[in-house]
Amino acid sequence: MKRKFALLLALMMTLSLFAACTETMGTGGGDLRDADGDGTARNTGGDGDLVDLVIYSQTANFAGVQGGWAGQILEERFGVRITVVNEMDGTFATRKASGNLGDIVIFGSDGNQYQEAVSEGLLFDWEEDDLVQNYGPYIYENMPYALQKNRDISGGSLYGFGFDVALDADDHQAHIYYPYLRWDLYLELGMPPINDLEDYIDILAQMKALEPFTEDGRATYGVSSFPCWDGDMVMMVKSTAALYGWEEFGFGLYNVITQEFEGALEPDGWYIRCLKFYNTLFQMGLYDPDSMTQRFDDAAMKYKNGVSFWNIFTFVAEDFNSPENLEAGRALKCIPAANQMNLVEGLNVYGGGRVWTIGAKTSYPELCMEIINWFSTPEGVMWFNYGPQGVTWDYDENGNPYLTDVGFLVHDGDKRTPIVFKGVEQPYREGEFQHNNTTFSRDAVNPDSAGGETFNWKHWDSTILNKPVTPIEQSWRDWSGTVTADEFLRNEGKVAVSIGTPFAMARRDSNLEMVWEQVKNAIQQGSWRAIYAGSDEEFDSIVAEMISLTHAYGYEECTLWTMEQAQIRREHEDRVRAGQ
Repeated sequence: MKRKFALLLALMMTLSLFAACTETMGTGGGDLRDADGDGTARNTGGDGDLVDLVIYSQTANFAGVQGGWAGQILEERFGVRITVVNEMDGTFATRKASGNLGDIVIFGSDGNQYQEAVSEGLLFDWEEDDLVQNYGPYIYENMPYALQKNRDISGGSLYGFGFDVALDADDHQAHIYYPYLRWDLYLELGMPPINDLEDYIDILAQMKALEPFTEDGRATYGVSSFPCWDGDMVMMVKSTAALYGWEEFGFGLYNVITQEFEGALEPDGWYIRCLKFYNTLFQMGLYDPDSMTQRFDDAAMKYKNGVSFWNIFTFVAEDFNSPENLEAGRALKCIPAANQMNLVEGLNVYGGGRVWTIGAKTSYPELCMEIINWFSTPEGVMWFNYGPQGVTWDYDENGNPYLTDVGFLVHDGDKRTPIVFKGVEQPYREGEFQHNNTTFSRDAVNPDSAGGETFNWKHWDSTILNKPVTPIEQSWRDWSGTVTADEFLRNEGKVAVSIGTPFAMARRDSNLEMVWEQVKNAIQQGSWRAIYAGSDEEFDSIVAEMISLTHAYGYEECTLWTMEQAQIRREHEDRVRAGQ
């Protein structure tokens, strides 16, 4: 009602000023118009005031005003200036207490905090006044399963959709987990066999003996890590189990092949095993001692500069494979153990857990929907992933995507590379979209690609066929018999697919949530202490103390609840596999 009254008032003011406006029309303030009929408003120029919108994103690594080329395109297309608010300790509680989460709200999962926001009326219903049909037409027409999943987990009302949506479920995403190892040093060591996870430890020790310092004199390590992505468990520890088909699931791990749930603190379980793996590296001087205090950017920069030799995240390790390092004969490459089964997410027509929503208190729900809709179009997906069309990427004469020369320098090298957009030179990374959430999966088929290629540049023909191959890269290709690591893992049968389903974790009640927070904090703190234990005896003592403390807080209650959720997940998976 408030919104309708405001619109009526605005209309009356417009009519009263119409005569004066007609005399100056075309000489001043810009407006928003759907110039090409695609449901997307555009700023038509002029010096009119911008609309200030807040994107509260629990997945963002940045806080502040969106600047650079991304800020400019949002201003030109939608007449908006975006301020990104990221998640810090207490941010959600503070914003919830104010009753205003933001204009566009991105949740890190569709679990408790999202469902609290739904139950407390903090989100805008996308079907009110046909909002999504009228202002999000691409979403409405192309994401029916993702929208229905949101209705199912939101009590029948529609408040958004999850990230990484696919148009079909016949394939899986590109891998984000597999073991990268310094290939050049591995060759120098004579390529010793790697049969199990722990075999990497001795190889990393030998690599440090070969290269104890980087070119600029810094000490080298086997692994560098960071704590800022820790959740219910320590990120690097639980993610290492993904090399064997285990996916994080509450206070435990879920095997996507056997559908088995395993509590995190099982003495012989995978979480404790991976914890011991990193502690052994620490005891041998192979674990970066700054890991507990540095941020993601710090660790990523160390990998880029060759400080550490082994990593499990493709988006971290690939930074080392710069043109300069490759030409110098240095590379981090996929070298799996013989018994690995690498976790990979299946393409999911239902979308993942990170949810796009609109805050209930926004004064501009239509504008918010238009912006989310643009990010969901093929054009918006390409801009989000690769930058300005015609500058860093484009379509060739046959209608297939390619990176420009400067686009290659950015995405295959250094995102600090300057680009020129609208006559302004700026480092690419200073203009990247900062909300950090996808709409369609990068590995989904791009409908605008004439050849049916995906949105993932690493798998475009233009990338594979036209990118120069250095001798160090060719040596890995000769060894693996493939061109890409994903193809290698597939050919070797080392792929564990987490199939896409509409499953979402249920909301925990307030009593369980209080218990959960205590257990989470105890696992995080105990895990980091265990990594830095100076001996096996100290490690065992810290782990025993962590197990005792978490059980006192209510760990068993948490895992029993998670086991119930695992059973529901199995049932969803079984129905999808049966084609239901």
